[in-house]
Amino acid sequence: MELNLDSDVPALIAKTGHYPLHHGGVGAIRSLGRAGVRVFAITEDRHVPAAYSRWLSGMYAWPNDGLSADALLDGFIEIAAHIGDRPVVIPTDDRTAIFLAEHAQRLLPFCRIPDQAPEVARAVASKLGLARTCAEVGVPTPRIALPADRSAAAGFCAEVGFPVVAKASEPWNLVGTGLASTSILRNANELDSLWDRLSGQDIGCTGILLQEFISDGEDWIVHGYCNESSEALAAYSGVKIRSFPAFAGMTSLARVRHNQCLLDQAQALFKELGYRGIMDMDWRLDRRDGLYKLLDFNPRVGAQFRLFVDEHDVDVVRAQHLDLSGRQVPSGHPADGRSFLVEHMDLIAGLGRYRQAGLAPRDWYRSIRNVDETGWWSADDVLPAEVFAVRMAGRLAARAGRRLWRRQGSPAAASRVPPKPTFYPGRREPRGKSLLRARGPERSAS
Repeated sequence: MELNLDSDVPALIAKTGHYPLHHGGVGAIRSLGRAGVRVFAITEDRHVPAAYSRWLSGMYAWPNDGLSADALLDGFIEIAAHIGDRPVVIPTDDRTAIFLAEHAQRLLPFCRIPDQAPEVARAVASKLGLARTCAEVGVPTPRIALPADRSAAAGFCAEVGFPVVAKASEPWNLVGTGLASTSILRNANELDSLWDRLSGQDIGCTGILLQEFISDGEDWIVHGYCNESSEALAAYSGVKIRSFPAFAGMTSLARVRHNQCLLDQAQALFKELGYRGIMDMDWRLDRRDGLYKLLDFNPRVGAQFRLFVDEHDVDVVRAQHLDLSGRQVPSGHPADGRSFLVEHMDLIAGLGRYRQAGLAPRDWYRSIRNVDETGWWSADDVLPAEVFAVRMAGRLAARAGRRLWRRQGSPAAASRVPPKPTFYPGRREPRGKSLLRARGPERSAS
């Protein structure tokens, strides 16, 4: 079946928060842009890597970190109305996915989003909510604890043994705290250090969930898209080979491996929850009992989604666009062995913790030598990778200079007047021919 996206329906790559160096957003712009869709994106400023993609029709520079729900809603409606034709919205973070679900009825006249129940989005995005949901529906998970104090945390660690995974129960609450959403505690000293840092944060110690670390296991990922009937129109599985930070972070290298047993388990969960939209899931095969245990369920596009491209050239972003524009999503499977690499992350991971765990530099090089797709580099879209390299170099230099770029609070929160989205044409729009180009030096989206 020939891939046939509706070029009259634009797309908006949406985010809330501050994470300008995000390869997932760049991948979504490329995926839809190459398929003939006009793609727009919300960006922190006009000089993030995504802003330089040749496939981007326009960007809305909007520092929305810390804005109230009402200000966010006004901004999203303003952007969608400015784009016109009810764009398909692709969220790249959990907070945005939850926000879209909570305000779906207000947003649906202006854009196309899955009509997701907000309680479902929150339940799966919250680490504690996910554990409780899985317990209710009978999906295996690692043992967890939500310790109320230091002694309770130490007791759980003594019960399951180190290492232990520490996660923010609601990761979006860590913005601006300097704490990682997920970390591995290898001994009692690291637990004490985490607890000392938590004591000075507003989220409180009860915002951290401790999870058993399954040492004898294998990491799997599942990406998919469910329609309004919670049918998985696209569902793909693969193996996570490395991550950054090592063993606890984002995927840095992965390969497709079709696993029907795991996909059946995931699709049963989608039906049970009444889930709708894109998802990104992390599972771990526990070799002690042979069970696949759910670690994370993100109700949005995963940064490594381009790992999964089937024989019809469909990925989960294209599947959502097809479905929400009223077109059929062809059924297919990516070729086993297809690989995806995030260049800088895997370099650091492969020569750091993974080397300490026994990975030789020669084996690392062999594992990445013939990857099929990378997070930043693309021969037909070079500038985002170059801009990323420049900004990353600047970030490293700033850290070396006692964090000269460290933000003192959220720009949006510090401003008395909520910032408005500012539109700038993208590289895909011919100069002087953009129908959406706003007049005036400020290029306001209003």
